[in-house]
Amino acid sequence: MNYHDITKDDMLNGEGLRVVLWVSGCNHHCKGCQNPQTWDENSGIPFDEQAENELFEALKPDYISGLTFCGGSPLYPKNRETVTRLAKKFREIYHDKKNIWCYTGYKYEEVKDLEIMQYIDVLVDGEFIEELKDENYHWAGSLNQRVINIRETRKRGEIVLL
Repeated sequence: MNYHDITKDDMLNGEGLRVVLWVSGCNHHCKGCQNPQTWDENSGIPFDEQAENELFEALKPDYISGLTFCGGSPLYPKNRETVTRLAKKFREIYHDKKNIWCYTGYKYEEVKDLEIMQYIDVLVDGEFIEELKDENYHWAGSLNQRVINIRETRKRGEIVLL
C-alpha cells in the first residue's frame, strides 16, 4: 500500500484532535474530489515500517482522540489488508480509549462484512457527488454520504447515524 501523508493534530476528519493516514488508491474517481492525486494506487510513497512507527508515535499523546483513514479510499481492494492490520493493531493498543474513523466511497452495505468493520467506530460512506456538495454538512462532503456509528449499527442491526 502507498500513502500520501500522515497528518497530525487534525480537526477536520472526525471528532476531536486526530491523526489521519491519507492512503493511495481509489476506483471511484468522483467529480470534484478534493484529493484526485490519491486515486492512483502507485502514487505517494510505500507505507513501510518507518511510516507505521511514525503513525503510532503520533497517536500516543492522550490529547489525540483517534485515527482517521482517508484517501483515496482506505477500503480500495489493494489497501484493505494493510488498513485492516493497522486498525487491529490500533484496537489492541487503545481498546476503547481512542476511536477509528474511516472515509470511503463505498456504501456501508458493500463493505459491512469486511474484517476491518469490527475495528472501525465511524464510517463516512458513499461517493462524493459534486451536485450535492454542502460545506455545512458535518464530517462529510456531499449530502448523500452518511456518517455512520458502526458500533451502534452492529448492536441494533440497523444503520445508526451520528
